This record gives sequence, C-alpha cells and structure tokens, in this order.
Amino acid sequence: MGNQMRTAFLLAVMTVFVILIGRLIGGPSGMVIAFVLAIGMNFFSYWFSDKIVLRMYRAQEVTPQQAPELYQMVTTLAQRAELPMPKVYIIPKDTPNAFATGRNPQHAVVAVTQGLLKLMNRDEIMGVLAHEMAHVNNRDILIGSIAATMAGAIMMLASMARWGALLGGGRSDNNNGAMGGIGLIVMSILAPMGAMIIQMAISRSREFLADATGAKLAGSSQGLANALEKLGSYAKQIPMDASPSTAHMFIVNPLSGSSFRKIFSTHPPMEERIARLRGIRPPVQTNTTPPPAPPSGPRSNRNDTDRGSAFWDSLDK
Repeated sequence: MGNQMRTAFLLAVMTVFVILIGRLIGGPSGMVIAFVLAIGMNFFSYWFSDKIVLRMYRAQEVTPQQAPELYQMVTTLAQRAELPMPKVYIIPKDTPNAFATGRNPQHAVVAVTQGLLKLMNRDEIMGVLAHEMAHVNNRDILIGSIAATMAGAIMMLASMARWGALLGGGRSDNNNGAMGGIGLIVMSILAPMGAMIIQMAISRSREFLADATGAKLAGSSQGLANALEKLGSYAKQIPMDASPSTAHMFIVNPLSGSSFRKIFSTHPPMEERIARLRGIRPPVQTNTTPPPAPPSGPRSNRNDTDRGSAFWDSLDK
C-alpha cells in the first residue's frame, strides 16, 4: 500500500499546483479550467506517462533477434525476480544511462542508452539492468512516470504564467480576479521548484533500496558498484540532453553540471551509493585533496532532502 499512498499523494499535490497556477492566470474561472485540466492530466499520466517518456527520448523497442545479449540478461533477471518479462528499449544516446517505466510490472519497460551498451562490460550492464528491474519489483515505476509527466506539465504551465505576467496578464480590478503580475512571476518560480522537490524526495528515498535489491538480483554488488563509478564519470564527460522533469527516472542524474541542478539533485551522492554496495563507510569530505573518485553532487543540502525522504518513507507505514 505504501507506493499507492505515495502515488495518490503525489497526484493530489501536483493537482493543487495546477489549480493554483490556473487561479493566478485566470482567477476563479481559470481555477475551474485548471481543475478540469488536472483531472485529465491525472488520467492521461496514469495510462500514457511511460509512452510519453519513451517518445521524448526516441527510444526504440528491440526484439531478442536485434539485441540477443541484452534481451537474455533482462529475461534472466525477470525470472529471478519472478516478474513478467518487460519490454526492452534502446535509447539513441551516447551517454551511458538507463531507466525503467510503466504503470505496473505487467506493463513495464526497461530502457538503456546505446552509450551504456558500448562502454560497460557484461557484469556492469547486468548490474544496471538489475537496478532497473528492482524498481519494477519495488513498484517504483508508476510514481516515477507520473512524477515526470505531471512535473513537465507544471513547468509548462508555470512558463505560460511567467510569459503572461511579462506581457501584462494577471491584471484585474476585481478582488475575485486573477492576482497581479508579481504573483504570477512568483508562482511561476515556486511551482517548478515544488515539483522538483517532490521528485527529489521520491527518488532519493528509493534509490538505495533499488541498489540493494538489484545487487541481490544480479547475484553480486560489484557489477553495479563498478557501473556507478563509470556512470558518474561519464555523466560529465558525455553530457546528456535530458529534461529536468525526467531526471529522477534515470539510474544516475543526467543533469550533471550547474550548481542549481546539483542542489536539486534527484539522486543520493554517488560515493555513498557505491560505498553501501561495497560494504564500506562513505568517504569523509575534508579540506585536504580527496582521492580520485567519480564526480558527484555536493552534500550541502542533505539535511533538507533527508527530511523530504523521511516524509515520503512515512507514507509506507
């Protein structure tokens, strides 16, 4: 029941964001229109969010004949987890990465980039696939797909609100009318930030569990640990053109770069994930020159995100 509660709560929060933006854009009538739109978005995202994400990255489904080794690895993991065989997709991107999507295990999809298949050895690919199958096994894929679709829609509406304010929208002499241009601008900033915080809390609270479950499915934690080291390094060397609304779905954050993106990172620190898989304590940050390690985001905002993750974890109880 935990993830069902998470999904319901996520939809409720996202709906509130959409309605507030509608209120700011068009007053009471705009709020009603936004409410109807939100209901439609909830229905649409439940049934079609996976297809939207796959189309966004031009992912292509492959058959056992087209990618025999990849297909066999996914088949083996599905059998070990006692899950239905998911569809297998390849994303035409050079950056190594992967994600799983779908509304339930019966309609699951596992997608990997061409770069991952080129740059990883078999054990590492197996570790990555096991991590994604763990998300399917742990019923994480629906909430991740819905979060991507709804966050993308909120960002689009917020952008419309911002342009409306800049072009003179949001003015009204009626107390029941829309808020002023300043209100529109503020909401257009807060709404996408709220969506990102929700995604961040969801993803960070589930990645460690997916790593642990994936290591069990793969039969060893070393393949996944080695893969994460490579993925963290290649994420900077080969940047990926990815949407912020879908960043939480990937095994590693594809948005490595600006400090703003690191603050709102959708994944736990890479060194901590690797340390847990290898059964060692995460390295302590000091003022001395640290030993060579894959690039990762800063820890400066861990307390806030940990509180967010704890809140989401409480929904499981």
